[in-house]
Formats: sequence, structure tokens, C-alpha cells
Amino acid sequence: MADPDFEARIRRLEDIEAIKGLKGKYFRCLDSKLWDEMADCFTEDATTNYTDGQYQLQGKDSIMRFLKAGLGRTSFFGFHQGHHPEIEITSDTTAKGVWSSHYYMIDNDAKKTMQCGAFYYDEFVKENGQWKIRSTGYSRIFEENWDRDETRGLNLVAARQFE
Repeated sequence: MADPDFEARIRRLEDIEAIKGLKGKYFRCLDSKLWDEMADCFTEDATTNYTDGQYQLQGKDSIMRFLKAGLGRTSFFGFHQGHHPEIEITSDTTAKGVWSSHYYMIDNDAKKTMQCGAFYYDEFVKENGQWKIRSTGYSRIFEENWDRDETRGLNLVAARQFE
């Protein structure tokens, strides 16, 4: 006879790994400008609390419009990383997580660069067997910006083109 506690632990570990994969997909789609695929990461009623609450959005469609408008330009490049996940499964269908994050963004038109360290705070829900982001946002540890024209010798020598 199977040990129900063992099965519950395995299910919990599978859920944690699925949530890690979901957050990884979120970052990859964000930086690759894969908006339709990224939209699949969110619940319909998802909310955000980006930039220490400066950008509070409600609903997947609102979130996606905001991200496309801010990061969708072909001259804008970003690279977001999430590390050290702390994931707590709070029920069979809910979880929360904290991630250390670092991102680097280049706005080639404005000749600006920004780097930031932050903590992401997320809530997840399992819908039809799939984990989704119900709420996401971050609180900055630091942010620094600089003018690319003022940095001697700084050249963007390669940049992936997105459709």
C-alpha cells in the first residue's frame, strides 16, 4: 500500500518545480517579447504591484498592455533573472513565493541603461491542473540608471531582434 504522506510530499515537490518553471517562463517571455505565451502565465484576474507599488494593474489584459507598451519596442532590451526561490504551498491549489531578482535593461533609442536588484513577491493558483500567477510585484533593493552616451567605449555590439 502506498504511503499517503509520501505521495503528498511528492505532489508538493512537483508543484514547487512547476511554479519554478512558471516563473522562469515569465522572465523568458518578458525578455523575448513573447506576449501571447506570457499571457498564459497569468490568471484572468491577476494583479501586479511593480516598482514598489508604482504600477498597480488589475486583470491579465491590463497587465499585458502595460508590458507591451513599456518593453515591446524593438530598440528595448531586457534581461531579468530570478534566483533563490522561497515557495510555500499554502493549499492544494494556492502558493506564494519570494524571488531574488536582478535585471538589466537597455533603451537604445533613449541611450539609457538601468540595472536593478529586487525581491519579487508572488501568489500562485492552480487552475485546471496548471499553476498561474495570480499576483506579482517587486520591491527594489537598488536601482541605478546611466546615460549610455556618457560611458566612454560603451557599444551595443549584439542584440537579438524580436518580431
